[in-house]
Amino acid sequence: MTHDLVAALSPLLTAEASAEAYASGSEPGDLEQAVWLRLLERLETDGPPLDPQGWLRKAVRAEARRTRRTTRLERPYGSEPADEVRPGPEQHALTTARYRALRDAVRRLPGRCPRLLEALLSPKDLTYREVAGELGISQGSLGPERSRCLGCLRRLLTPEVASREGRG
Repeated sequence: MTHDLVAALSPLLTAEASAEAYASGSEPGDLEQAVWLRLLERLETDGPPLDPQGWLRKAVRAEARRTRRTTRLERPYGSEPADEVRPGPEQHALTTARYRALRDAVRRLPGRCPRLLEALLSPKDLTYREVAGELGISQGSLGPERSRCLGCLRRLLTPEVASREGRG
């Protein structure tokens, strides 16, 4: 019985929801789902409606009115409500993933580059003198070495970054 009712009402509901959706500011699929839910609730309490097509038309219009009222009461935020001072969990996850990708790329660099860049990326915020002392190289060669290592890192990361971007 329920399956037959759903099959019989489905095309009418699709048409009615499509006709009412724009004026109510909602999606036709949302209206359809709400009306199907109302029908299931009705079948559970009162049984099938005597005039299913008439009931369906009234239910779609009632649901569209409810959606319009809700839309009128809802106001968008003037600005993003998120706390910009403290990033949310999504931002933490993205930042962590970026740092992890950077650290993985640094480990794949040739020669002294991994040690040099790890020292420069250290949370200790070492000076050039301290980095040079830690690596056992002269402070004067640290700048050119850093430039060479950053160039290698840039070449290593360019294909990875480019492959993640969507192509138009």
